[in-house]
Amino acid sequence: MAEMTCFAARADKATLPIVPVSAETLSEWLAAGPAHRRAWVARAGFSAKPGTTLLLPDERGEPAAALLGLAGPDDLWSWGAAAGGLPAGRYRLADGPIGADADRAVLGWALGAYRFTRYKKPAEDETRRLVWPAEADKAALGALAPSVYLARDLINTPAGDMGPGELATAARTLARAFKGQCKTVVGDELIRENFPMIHAVGRASSRAPRLIDLTWGKASHPKVTLVGKGVCFDTGGLDLKPSNAMLMMKKDMGGAAQALAVARMVMAAELPVRLRVLIPAVENSVSGDAFRPLDVLTSRKGLTVEIGNTDAEGRLVLADALTLACEEKPALLADFATLTGAARIALGTEVPALFTDDESLADDLAEAGKAVADPLWRLPLVDAYDAQLDSKVADLNNAPPGGYGGAITAGLFLRRFVDPGIPWFHIDVMAWNAKTKPGRPEGGEAQSPRAVFAMLRNRFG
Repeated sequence: MAEMTCFAARADKATLPIVPVSAETLSEWLAAGPAHRRAWVARAGFSAKPGTTLLLPDERGEPAAALLGLAGPDDLWSWGAAAGGLPAGRYRLADGPIGADADRAVLGWALGAYRFTRYKKPAEDETRRLVWPAEADKAALGALAPSVYLARDLINTPAGDMGPGELATAARTLARAFKGQCKTVVGDELIRENFPMIHAVGRASSRAPRLIDLTWGKASHPKVTLVGKGVCFDTGGLDLKPSNAMLMMKKDMGGAAQALAVARMVMAAELPVRLRVLIPAVENSVSGDAFRPLDVLTSRKGLTVEIGNTDAEGRLVLADALTLACEEKPALLADFATLTGAARIALGTEVPALFTDDESLADDLAEAGKAVADPLWRLPLVDAYDAQLDSKVADLNNAPPGGYGGAITAGLFLRRFVDPGIPWFHIDVMAWNAKTKPGRPEGGEAQSPRAVFAMLRNRFG
């Protein structure tokens, strides 16, 4: 995992204070200082726009401080911009007209400092180090930032180095780090253990499919189960994707990465829950053994599924995992998946779609997402659309014709495999930053884990 080298334990003589200001408070702050500072800021055209920075010289022209524009004390992402925008060096928080929240500052700084360097090392040391503020909560950052790094690293790793086996190794390593357990059901064992749809989707690949099963915590605590789509590469199967649509399919295990990120947060914070993470890990490949359009698969639940499209494979592997999850009646069940382009059409790339029939759960997730700047947007599970899943030859079809409401019908498909009465939500996520923004570099992203963890902490912590 990418290392967090963006903090320093103590200041040195070269450490520069970062003064947080806003557009409303800049003038007042400048008026209380020397004239040469006002002239410098005016000449630079600095207006304290959120995320912008400006080095301030002393009377000799040497760097003396840095200004950082914030939208308010809780502004997370402007600190991410500072971690990438200031010159390399050592910095510390300073008092300013905006009293920055230290926890937000260190988290934003850490998220902005992330770099994926497995294959290409930086040409030089570009590290900006923030001296750890005394009032910041180290345990909180230790739960959050490394978990986001984990998700980003897993998603950014090319499929050649992140297949089902490597994903299982990552889960096993995580479990070991927190004294959890992790087992896998591999290859033809999936047939013997009754995970037929996971096997069917993954059997065409030379890398065996598997079900990853991570557990942690005391059996007496409330059961919280997370299911993550682990399609390590998706060609589309026999309904082959065009090359431009296949290009980003290393991120199709992004749901698994979200689930592991939440799991790491839960374990690091030692929430009093009995945690379980289920990841069906497969490659949807093309070979003579690939499952076919209009094949009929029998699921672990016993429902038969007609294959309307082999490129709608994620919901198939999730269905077997959700069925297993429900067998022990968890207090809360969640699944994460890069499931549909329809969700991206509806909400864009930056806001995951949330589906649930549980009103209090929907409210708690929305509130948590807003509080921690990790937004979700609820889309409806429209009961009237459920009939679109009907098949003439099986219990349901995995890809209804027509295409309208595709994110909703995908959620309805998953709901068929969740037992009534179990609190459940489904998150359809991009898991990728299409372009670099403050604190969110282009590439793999943890979208929703901080919101989900905040909700879990509020409910169970």
